Amino acid sequence: MENINQIRKQLEQFVTIPDKDWETFTSKLVRRAFPKKTIILKEGQVENHISFIEEGIIRFYILKEANELTFSFIFNDEMLCAYDSFLTRSASLYYAETITHTVLWSFTYADLQKLYQEVPITNIIGRIASEEIYLKKANREISLLNDTAEERYLKLFSDKRNLIKHIPLKFLASFIGITPQALSRIRKRIS
Repeated sequence: MENINQIRKQLEQFVTIPDKDWETFTSKLVRRAFPKKTIILKEGQVENHISFIEEGIIRFYILKEANELTFSFIFNDEMLCAYDSFLTRSASLYYAETITHTVLWSFTYADLQKLYQEVPITNIIGRIASEEIYLKKANREISLLNDTAEERYLKLFSDKRNLIKHIPLKFLASFIGITPQALSRIRKRIS
């Protein structure tokens, strides 16, 4: 259970969780492991899990005219959820795929609703999770409007230096909004 304690450590940066509440909270967590290149959510499916990533990298992407457009990477020690689908119980408009071997600790939608009722501190944790998801999306949008492709790459590279090497060039280029060839030129220029 050491890995679950890492989740507690992350959450307790924001709120202290009493032991009794933590026991109830973790009783609903399920460990799920996936090999790399596994699609864990397809367009048209309803997201039924909110997860903590113990290890791994996941990307969100949409298909547009036979092209995969990557719009988000989620790394270990972060939360994972197609949150719009999860909240509205509607079909996802995009895919989630593992880039590396990935281990998740997940709640189902139904279990999370029970936790909101049984463990009041879960409401605070849920608010914190929502805020984190919002801030990540807002920062991405602002970066797309204000930063050059090189600046976006450098920010991603500096934030996740040890993990970015596991992401194929075509996914990085798509995320940044440029071609793989243009990203290769940026990498050569800054190395």
